[in-house]
Amino acid sequence: MPDNHPKIATSDSPSTTTTAAPSTGTAPPPKPKKTETPQAHRSYLWIWIVVILVLAIGGLTYYRKQQAAAQAAKAKAAAANRSVPITTATVHQGPIGIYINALGTVTPVYTATITTRVDGQIVSVNYREGQMVHKGDVLIQIDPRPYQAALTQAQGTLAHDEALLGESRIDLDRYQLAFNRNAIAKQQLDDQTQTVKQNEGSVKNDQGTVAVATTNLDYATIKAPIDGRVGLRLVDPGNIVTAGSTTALVVITQLQPITVIFSVAEDYLPQIQKQLRQGSKMSVEAFDRAQQTKLATGSLLTLDNQVDTSTGTVKLKAIFPNQDTALFPNQFVNTRLLVDTEQNASLAPTAAIQRNAQGTFVYLIKPDNTAAMQPVTVGTTDGSVAAVQGVQPGQVIAVAGFDKLQDGAKVSVSNASGGPNAPANSGSGTGAATGSSAKVRGNGTRSSGSSSGSGGSHQ
Repeated sequence: MPDNHPKIATSDSPSTTTTAAPSTGTAPPPKPKKTETPQAHRSYLWIWIVVILVLAIGGLTYYRKQQAAAQAAKAKAAAANRSVPITTATVHQGPIGIYINALGTVTPVYTATITTRVDGQIVSVNYREGQMVHKGDVLIQIDPRPYQAALTQAQGTLAHDEALLGESRIDLDRYQLAFNRNAIAKQQLDDQTQTVKQNEGSVKNDQGTVAVATTNLDYATIKAPIDGRVGLRLVDPGNIVTAGSTTALVVITQLQPITVIFSVAEDYLPQIQKQLRQGSKMSVEAFDRAQQTKLATGSLLTLDNQVDTSTGTVKLKAIFPNQDTALFPNQFVNTRLLVDTEQNASLAPTAAIQRNAQGTFVYLIKPDNTAAMQPVTVGTTDGSVAAVQGVQPGQVIAVAGFDKLQDGAKVSVSNASGGPNAPANSGSGTGAATGSSAKVRGNGTRSSGSSSGSGGSHQ
């Protein structure tokens, strides 16, 4: 049977047979060719620009970091080779006082508020404002004439009654002789005896009147009852004053000696009482408000008889000679009470004590002129000197030039006050305090030592 199907041509390749698709009469349309727009070309360009800038900035940053690290290494090496100028001091052994700090008030021993005891007109004021007066000095004179007249009158009455008394005594002697001769009756003698007694009573009364008049006359002259300083003038000549008035004519306060009252915590009471029982004269120093200037040195006089339960403190009174009148009544001062003295302590300047996160330390200066950090424990502080543990007497420490000083750094000693190892000042208990961390009135707290040299005492 004949084969009507069309034959499919095959290629001559032995391994591949290609079959031609049947023709449909029309060819397929050609695919469109892709073309790049100017917008796409510009976006690619910006991407490359950003990548190049990022790489350039990163490279520049890395270069600068490497350069800074190199410069830092060079500076560190130069600093290691360059010596740091410092000032030194030598730790030494000695005593140091243990103090209690408190805020006190200056109080005069005596304050005299003088008022008049008689009526009258003031004729003279014999003092200057602020004058130092002595006991017995005339301050104010009240018109004495009325009181002088009263005294004269009383004296006249006394003289009259004394004459009557003398006459009656003569008559009594006569009556006694007559009665002995039985010339008069016993009644006449007794009457004369009573007359003498009456006249004696009159004389005594007159003597009292004279004494009153003399006292009033004396009151007309107002004198200073104590030594001290006179305040501002309160009355003028011509003023009328009356007895019994509470208005002061003059006020005198004693300045030499003078006292200071201050309060300390009751915790220190056993220490203070122990010293007082032993008869020790406890030294007290008074400083100004800033604790920079010592005003006076005195001694503890006494303490109060009870503790203030509202504050837990007890009042103490110290007395000062005050020869230079540096202490003034009602003045606020900072006081330091010496309660004990620590012997054989290692003393170092407070300026040498430094602080960091680990605690307090000093820079020891070795014989090869290198600095080494040495941890220390600060004890009692007296002004610019502190007792420290961790260093030995004779060791040299730095007291200035800490800005560039590091552990192991080379140093060059440049003391301005003499030798290379100036000794620290001894804490003898008389040095001025250079600061205080407690200015609360009557707290009696102790301040521990610090690198700033604050005054205080060991906890």
